[in-house]
Amino acid sequence: MQIVTIFGGTGFLGRHIVQRLAQEGYGIRIATRRPELAGFLRPCGDVGQVVPVQANVRNEDSVRRAVAGVDAVINLTGILYERGRQNFYAVHVASADRIARAAAEAGVAHVLHVSAIGADAASPSDYARSKAAGEAAVREAFPDATIFRPSLVFGPEDDFFNRFASMVRLVPVLPLFFDGMPKMKLDGLFLTPEFEAGTTQFQPVFVGDIAEATQRALSGDAAQGKTYELGGPSIYSYAELMALVARETGRNALYVPVPFFAAAVMAKFLQFAPIPPLTPDQVKLLRIDNVVAPHALGLTDLGVDATAAELILPTYLRDYRRGNTESAPVSET
Repeated sequence: MQIVTIFGGTGFLGRHIVQRLAQEGYGIRIATRRPELAGFLRPCGDVGQVVPVQANVRNEDSVRRAVAGVDAVINLTGILYERGRQNFYAVHVASADRIARAAAEAGVAHVLHVSAIGADAASPSDYARSKAAGEAAVREAFPDATIFRPSLVFGPEDDFFNRFASMVRLVPVLPLFFDGMPKMKLDGLFLTPEFEAGTTQFQPVFVGDIAEATQRALSGDAAQGKTYELGGPSIYSYAELMALVARETGRNALYVPVPFFAAAVMAKFLQFAPIPPLTPDQVKLLRIDNVVAPHALGLTDLGVDATAAELILPTYLRDYRRGNTESAPVSET
């Protein structure tokens, strides 16, 4: 039995990867600061197949213990906003470097590092720059590492579609962001605003497809040293994604155009919420297309057929439909 250590295995993506690898017969260590909170993953496998172990990615000794004697290491650790010591550099760069170096020292055969589409050292976003720096650190410590760059990840308990479905259930209003000021168009005797809003593009990828891609990447040597950009079969504008949310929740939503400069002002205040719905850095990301680059390696190169969002979204967004008495899924990362 091959043994895999997964950092970040208790999160949304991690849970699906744990389930997939357990089904394929892997032994799995869930490296986490609070092993007692990871027990819910044990039923993914047979008795003793999924084992939570204590590890703090800030502590080199605990990281070394977590990767000792395993065949593969997967790093899924990441944050969407900063809080105190949990900043982008500490999580996306320093921790990634620590895990990759420990894996190299332990003689691990495979390292899979999950980054993000848009990782770019020249990006205006701190998040995207830290993701690029994390990739560089992993490559330096473990040149044969496989790197995944997923686009927007969807599936039950995702953070994106569940968040907007919850929003439109409470108040049937969805924001559409746009650059600049609206142009004024003469309509009879009146001037009316004219603009294109919500044009940023995304290529949502199903969480189950990433889990399958992970298993395939670990099953041989072909993926080692390569970077894959993981996107679904279709590209959507942000406005089209909002329309999908409204359709699958059965809501007649009002779409409100919001200029990015106004969103940035709102985000300055919203970022202090316990779980911020929007931060200034996320506003910067929303201005940048999040799609697979031309000629990049992707899911098909790993033998995975991408799943359409329209096939999966109805299976969990229906919980937000009017008259549904069941509790909607809780969004976790």
